[in-house]
Amino acid sequence: MATIGLDKLYYSKITEGQNGEETYATPVPLAKAIKADLSVELAEAVLYADDGAAEVVKEFKSGKLSLGVDDIGVTAAQDLTGATIDNNGVLISTGEDGGTPVAIGFRAKKANGNYRCFWLYRVKFGIPATNLQTKGDSITFQTPTIEGTVMRRNKLDGQGKHPWKAEVSEDDTGVLASTITNWFTQVCEPVFTVPVQQGE
Repeated sequence: MATIGLDKLYYSKITEGQNGEETYATPVPLAKAIKADLSVELAEAVLYADDGAAEVVKEFKSGKLSLGVDDIGVTAAQDLTGATIDNNGVLISTGEDGGTPVAIGFRAKKANGNYRCFWLYRVKFGIPATNLQTKGDSITFQTPTIEGTVMRRNKLDGQGKHPWKAEVSEDDTGVLASTITNWFTQVCEPVFTVPVQQGE
């Protein structure tokens, strides 16, 4: 179903354990969202046999997330890009900056009034683009854009796989109300029922 809105843009700082497994901090608002563009790159392999494609494998490789926001505050700029604040309270960006990955959450309103919610588990951002323009006869808003690379996370889910995105619509069958109400209080962790093995 088509979406007609975008809001609730959050980020969660990541702490990595010894094997790189992610632990997520409590999500905090990033900025007011204007636009989110997500593109995905797939790794693809085709096995040819008997003069045709016998096997085709397509797997998630990485993604690109472009966020248009109203403003990126200094705290978010530090967390996302690695910039620092000097003794005078000035945000300083250097050539050596490199932010640490964060999880990004947001929701989009669907045409039927319900919301589709997202978490991207591991996104590494670059320096925000700045657009400036002199004021002319009419008012034109100039807003920052920040781009990040979406990666799969290191931490395995209950099926032994590396998730990169969680997505749910609040009107999907079987979705618990608590899943939607708690969506931005913590990063959504995949939950899978472990099958009982015979003889256990």
